[in-house]
Amino acid sequence: MELLRALLLPLLGLGLLGLAPGRAAEEEAAEEEDGVLVLRAASFERALAAHSHLLVEFYAPWCGHCKALAPEYAKAAARLKAEGSEIRLAKVDATEESELAQQFGVRGFPTIKFFKNGDKASPREYTAGREADDIVNWLKKRTGPAATTLTEAAAAEALVDSSEVAVIGLFKDVESEAAKQFLLAAESIDDIPFGISSSSDVFSKYQLSKDSVVLFKKFDEGRNNFEGDITKENLLNFFKSNQLPLVIEFTEQTAPKIFGGEIKTHILLFLPKSVADYQEKLDNFKTAAGNFKGKILFIFIDSDHTDNQRILEFFGLKKEECPAVRLITLEEEMTKYKPDSDELTAEKIKEFCDKFLEGKVKPHLMSQDLPDDWDKQTVKVLVGKNFEDVAFDETKNVFVEFYAPWCGHCKQLAPIWDKLGETYKDHENIIIAKMDSTANEVEAVKIHSFPTLKFFPAGPGKNVIDYNGERTLEGFQKFLESGGQDGAGEEDDLEDLEADETDLEEGDEEDQKIHKDEL
Repeated sequence: MELLRALLLPLLGLGLLGLAPGRAAEEEAAEEEDGVLVLRAASFERALAAHSHLLVEFYAPWCGHCKALAPEYAKAAARLKAEGSEIRLAKVDATEESELAQQFGVRGFPTIKFFKNGDKASPREYTAGREADDIVNWLKKRTGPAATTLTEAAAAEALVDSSEVAVIGLFKDVESEAAKQFLLAAESIDDIPFGISSSSDVFSKYQLSKDSVVLFKKFDEGRNNFEGDITKENLLNFFKSNQLPLVIEFTEQTAPKIFGGEIKTHILLFLPKSVADYQEKLDNFKTAAGNFKGKILFIFIDSDHTDNQRILEFFGLKKEECPAVRLITLEEEMTKYKPDSDELTAEKIKEFCDKFLEGKVKPHLMSQDLPDDWDKQTVKVLVGKNFEDVAFDETKNVFVEFYAPWCGHCKQLAPIWDKLGETYKDHENIIIAKMDSTANEVEAVKIHSFPTLKFFPAGPGKNVIDYNGERTLEGFQKFLESGGQDGAGEEDDLEDLEADETDLEEGDEEDQKIHKDEL
């Protein structure tokens, strides 16, 4: 059916299947909202044919991230139109046009894809930020030169004024090796506009007499001059260190810049904007940040904001515990750190960061308090504080579900897991257990998706076996009766569990919103 539809849609668009002339003419012009094309299955092909550069957002009306993006998306469309650009922005309601969404592999919202010259086979995934500047800069980089040639001072000034951050390379000879290295670096950065110039007027305007690279920004120092050998690698490090504010607020728009950047060590200040000494604490944080440019990203989070409550939960914080500071590394494994002191002075924050970089801070592992009745039910309740004692008991075979309270798949599994607990409640050495991994962490086990099922066999050595069989009572019983063999998964099988979890996008609204949270 899908293949037939795909074949028929273009014909329908051309009126070749008996479509009434009046209807065809009526559909010829795509509907617009705030300068953004509104596409449906019937108009999608025509839009691709009419516009050689088309950015398409696949959205869901209920999605909070899509709602936050909408005004910035429209602003970007208006800017491009005002500049006379041939680039158009469009959107598709993926809940209405599900076959289109499926055709282009839409698994979450918003998903944004860039179509060039009508190529449907390999549209490019949009990867930059969610502010109008980011969208416009990314699109210009995809459709034009890596750096705009600036022949006069007015053009340079216009480039600098056009964006929150802009970079200009000034070279007496634009064919020089240094200029070539600059262009290579420019090609690697999606969300910043670059200019290149050999004009004496531009050199004079910025009071420069030799080849230079300058980053202009509308915050902090306002301007950073590159110093050192002009190589692609050195320039990229320079851009990385200076393109973001010393302290960046976490919002829907800034999240892609925060998580998509090169700096993977983040320190977060959870600070309600309503407190009396808000500005003083923020200033202290900013003072400390100046010592760690390019090493640690300093992020401020309004702990009063409803949208940020899930992040507080992730760090095991409650609103009444804020202001507070936490540090996290976003490498292959996410690891959290907590300062010894609750003081939020610039000196204490700097001291904490210095100790972390020196490797003198131990990871902070969350744990709930142990319930009095943790072992009274057929499924035993584990928390961080009792996990190792139970899971690594050498006389027991322990099968554990690591879950999240909001996870749709975990909710589906719950009655089956309870039945499994009932089945083995009187067994001499098999224990069925569960742990809320949003509130409890253990050093021995890293959880990447929900639910994750792991088996801890009896005996010495702290062995762990991943379960990747059927999530049925029979499947679990076979696994346990085989001593953890029938249904065991290799380490790589974790990727399948993570991919499976993206099916939450089709679940209830709350799960959908949660799954697309940035942190």
